Amino acid sequence: MATESETFGSSTTERQRERRRIAALCVPFLLLVIFSGFFPLVEMFRISFSESQFTTQGFSLDSYRTMLEEPYYLRVAFNSLWFAAATTVASIAVAVPVAHALEKYDLPGKPALVTIMSFPNSLPGIVAAFMIIVLFGNTGVLTNFFAFLSGSSATDLAVATSVIGLFFAYMYSMIPRAMLLLRGTYAEVNTDAEEAARSLGATPFETFRYVTLPQIKPGLIGACILVFRTALAIFGTILILKSLIVWTLQINRELANGFEIAQASAMATVWFVFVFAFTMLTLRYTSAEVSIG
Repeated sequence: MATESETFGSSTTERQRERRRIAALCVPFLLLVIFSGFFPLVEMFRISFSESQFTTQGFSLDSYRTMLEEPYYLRVAFNSLWFAAATTVASIAVAVPVAHALEKYDLPGKPALVTIMSFPNSLPGIVAAFMIIVLFGNTGVLTNFFAFLSGSSATDLAVATSVIGLFFAYMYSMIPRAMLLLRGTYAEVNTDAEEAARSLGATPFETFRYVTLPQIKPGLIGACILVFRTALAIFGTILILKSLIVWTLQINRELANGFEIAQASAMATVWFVFVFAFTMLTLRYTSAEVSIG
């Protein structure tokens, strides 16, 4: 009986030690959440209701009412959503076959290819925008190449500061993110099921649609979440190209033009709530897909 008590006591002690270790490991994360997340968000929320321009005092809904009633802010929100959605779809459409090729085929120089294609992840948005100007600006390399082939003016063909140029700049930043995530998903695909489908006469497209796609679907959803959030958060690229007014650029304008900090804080609060709710909802769907698989 004494042995059982000692065993029970030791197991309880070990459980307590494990809880203490977990709590100790969580402390840095909690400090990060509190000081870099909770406090700034709370202060931003307070400022968004402030009646004063330079101090946090009073309570007013004017900033939120402005966003709801003025067509300009509704148009900026619409621009942000449709452009993020369009670049997300295009980026995923490119990333899927690239990830498929990298994982399914023994390509020569694969490490070098992966390094080159993932390199844009390490570049700030300002650099990405500059590269688009170098390629598609008035004196851009590709602009002058196409002008030479077509006989047109390089100025007429330059698209760096248009919506098309911005579209390419966003894709340049987002395709590598989706590709790296999808590569990890492809690594978990059951290749035996694919081989069985092909041995039964399925075409490569049918094998992908009915066997591979259901298996990579959770990763595909995760890539869509990551890319869509990235598209909504991009600032450096849009700050340089300025070809479309989106939410992040408008926040910068509110601060630059008269330092409308309450309006900027209200916009940032709406952005945070939307992105947080979108992420929570889509992650729940992703978790359900993973558990089913």
